[in-house]
Amino acid sequence: MKKPVHNPREVAEIVAVRALSFIAGEPERLGAFLAESGIGPETLRTAAADPHFLASVLDFVMRDDASVKAFADASKLHPTNIAAAHQVLGDPHWERDVP
Repeated sequence: MKKPVHNPREVAEIVAVRALSFIAGEPERLGAFLAESGIGPETLRTAAADPHFLASVLDFVMRDDASVKAFADASKLHPTNIAAAHQVLGDPHWERDVP
């Protein structure tokens, strides 16, 4: 059994990797993302290890409501969870509140 992930940054990265998989699942969407990001399909896997790249993945998904809804439906995530992951990865100074 996998250990549950409680670190918000790790959770956000997992959401972004799932979003990347969602993008890759449709050739037209993948083509648009690759053209916008400037990377090639051969470097996609390597780029996925970079948190800045993962933030750009969520930027791409969050760009319009239809994409957010499609990803939310496909991943069984609520759109607010996707938005929260986007916020965490998009803010380089974000840290969880420590009591």
